[in-house]
Amino acid sequence: MRIATYNVNGVNGRLPVLLRWLEETKPDVVCLQELKAPQDKFPEEAIKAAGYNAIWHGQKSWNGVAILARGMEIKELRRGLPGDPTDEHSRYIEAVVNGVVIGGLYLPNGNPAPGPKFDYKLNWFKRFTEHAAGLLKHDLPVVLAGDYNVIPTELDAYKPERWVEDALFRPETRQAFKDLIGQGWTDAIRKLYPDEVVYTFFDYFRNAYGRNAGLRIDHFLLSPQLDKRLLAGGVDRNVRGWEKTSDHCPVWIELADV
Repeated sequence: MRIATYNVNGVNGRLPVLLRWLEETKPDVVCLQELKAPQDKFPEEAIKAAGYNAIWHGQKSWNGVAILARGMEIKELRRGLPGDPTDEHSRYIEAVVNGVVIGGLYLPNGNPAPGPKFDYKLNWFKRFTEHAAGLLKHDLPVVLAGDYNVIPTELDAYKPERWVEDALFRPETRQAFKDLIGQGWTDAIRKLYPDEVVYTFFDYFRNAYGRNAGLRIDHFLLSPQLDKRLLAGGVDRNVRGWEKTSDHCPVWIELADV
C-alpha cells in the first residue's frame, strides 16, 4: 500500500501537474493540502477520471485538505479538529481506507512569530496532539500525513541558522513536534533515512530547487501497528522541476500488506 502526501498549492491551478503525477506514480492513497478551492470547486470529475475516489474539506482561497484513494472506498471519520468550535480553517480530514485510519493535515504556518498567527499555530498543534493521543488509544493502524510546517531538526533545513526565528523552526514548534512523536509515533521518512539530507519543499525564490536549498516539512507519522509494516519511502523530487508546479514535492511511503 503506497500512501503519499502532497501540498499541491492550488488544486485547480496545478491540476495538470497533479494528474500527471498520479498517472506516473499511481499511489494507492493521497493526502492533499492547500487546495485553495471552496467545497463546490474541487475537481472531483477529473480526479475520478484518473481512477480515484475523493473526499475533501474545501475553503475559498486558502487551506483545504483532501484524501484520494485509487479504486478503494473512503469512509470519512471527521473533518476539522475537535477542541475549538470557532476555528473555521479547513486543515484536517480523517478517513478509513483499506483498514488504515488516514489523517490528512495542513498545520498552520505561524509566521510572523511571535504574534497571533504563531499563537494559533501552537494552539492548533496542541489540539492536534490531543486528538492524536486519542487515536492511539483505539489500537488501530493510523497514518498522520501532511504538511506539518515543522522543521524538526537542523538536518531538515538548508542553512538552519537562517531559520532560527521562523515559526517553522522556533523552539516551541520543534518541542511540540517532539512531544507529539513522544506519544509513540514514528517519523517514517526519518526512520528510513536517519542521517541523510531529505527535503520536501523548495521555495520559488533564489533558485532553491536548483541549489537543493530545501526544507523537510512534509511528514508521515505512523502508529506502532504500522511501524513494523514500513517498507520504503521517498520524495518525488523531480515533480518540483515540472512547469507550473507546487513548491512542495510529493512524498510517499510503502506499507506491507497484512
